[in-house]
Amino acid sequence: MSHQVAPAHAGIAYVPIVGSPIMIRAVLWDFGGVILSSPFEAFNRYEAEHALPQDFIRSVNATNPDTNAWARLERSDIDSAEFDAAFAAESAALGHRIPGRDVLALLSGAVRPEMVAALDGVIDAGYRTACLTNNVLGGEIGEQRADVAAVMSRFGHVVESSKVGVRKPEPRFYEIACELVDVEPTGCVFLDDLGVNLKPARQMGMTTIKVGDPAVAIAELEVVLGMTLTSL
Repeated sequence: MSHQVAPAHAGIAYVPIVGSPIMIRAVLWDFGGVILSSPFEAFNRYEAEHALPQDFIRSVNATNPDTNAWARLERSDIDSAEFDAAFAAESAALGHRIPGRDVLALLSGAVRPEMVAALDGVIDAGYRTACLTNNVLGGEIGEQRADVAAVMSRFGHVVESSKVGVRKPEPRFYEIACELVDVEPTGCVFLDDLGVNLKPARQMGMTTIKVGDPAVAIAELEVVLGMTLTSL
């Protein structure tokens, strides 16, 4: 299935293909911050409750992003106990000590029903799907809730950083996803809430949508696919 899309707008980033429409065959979805509400909201609540600077936890995760405790945990280079100590040391070096176990407890967001409905619409229309998620092994977030498991079962494929040993934004992560759906990057649209994760996908040729407000993101996906995903 393929559609010619309208010109770029809002949060949609298109890779121009001179003389040819963009032909989408697969829709790739981040999970936390897209299907689930963003953990950043929980981070900010924790920071307010503990008199920490707003977005401090994100700043720790953004320092040495390829080798810090968070990156190593998502690749399963360290376990949750080692992350607890490593994140505490890294955050302390930046001015405020936070145990890593506290951060892990903040990761489980709420399912966004409107995004699940959009996913179902994409599946019903015949598009190939995959979930591309940076996650960790271990009981803190590894044991899925029933509502999360129900959504995960909808995807044609799931690519988990903790299982494949690479993570977004490493290019190999996106290559694995394309291999699983058997679609070239130019035939994929990818939704993620982080620009840093969208950049390499866009450079590979994917159409990308940055997710903030779910309603806006769904409207942008409708433009890309040339179909309606929301009920009137």
